Amino acid sequence: MGQGLAHYEIKEQVAIVTIDHPPMNALDTATKKDIGEVFLELDDRREEIRAVVLRGAGEKAFAAGADIKTFLELRPDTAKRRLSRSHQIYSIVENFQWPVIAAIHGYCLGGGLELALCCDIRYAAESAKLGFPEVNLSVFPGNGGTQRALYHMPLGKLKELVFTGAMIEAKEALTYGLLENVVPDGQVMDAAMELADRIISRGPLGVAAAKKVLNRTRDLPLADGLELESDFWSNLAATEDMKEGARAFIEKRKPDYRCR
Repeated sequence: MGQGLAHYEIKEQVAIVTIDHPPMNALDTATKKDIGEVFLELDDRREEIRAVVLRGAGEKAFAAGADIKTFLELRPDTAKRRLSRSHQIYSIVENFQWPVIAAIHGYCLGGGLELALCCDIRYAAESAKLGFPEVNLSVFPGNGGTQRALYHMPLGKLKELVFTGAMIEAKEALTYGLLENVVPDGQVMDAAMELADRIISRGPLGVAAAKKVLNRTRDLPLADGLELESDFWSNLAATEDMKEGARAFIEKRKPDYRCR
């Protein structure tokens, strides 16, 4: 896809999506719209890919939140519509068929952190700064941050982060569960691509089904979650890939998955 506010390229079954709104990759309405369109286009090309890496362009930020100038024009009704559109776009990222890995450098603040929380896995450079600074503007995270962050960190710590608007270092975010890995500066894309390569070497139908189950069962009672898990697992028994994986294991060879 061309050079919009978000664009992508595909390298060996990994789609690299870049947020490109210099200098800070602010997530204004147009940028979020472009992100949504990129993921919808990738959905049409899902047979060509098996994983996605999401990154920010430039040296300063993964994404540093909203365009604050637009806040001056908001009313309750227009704010509600804007948030609803954002929720739709973020849901497209969160529920994309294949795993999405956030490669975070620089600032990852406000809506940028909320977008990162829609990804399945988050890797960050050591110097990255994360946070929810919205209370400095007398608002709070409104693009899903108060909800999705709870899947990763304790309620008290989240309240501390939100109520103070503090920025935290990547290593601290790792201890809270907001990140899965912190790597030296300049290496986060390499680390994210290495992880993507490991994922795409696995059975793709198993990976996609696992993502759906993990996303859909996290708010369900245990019995309902187990039922959904068993349904997805059982359906894989009808696939050629499941049989190929078993045969390859028995024959001590590398499986040849065909995604069918």
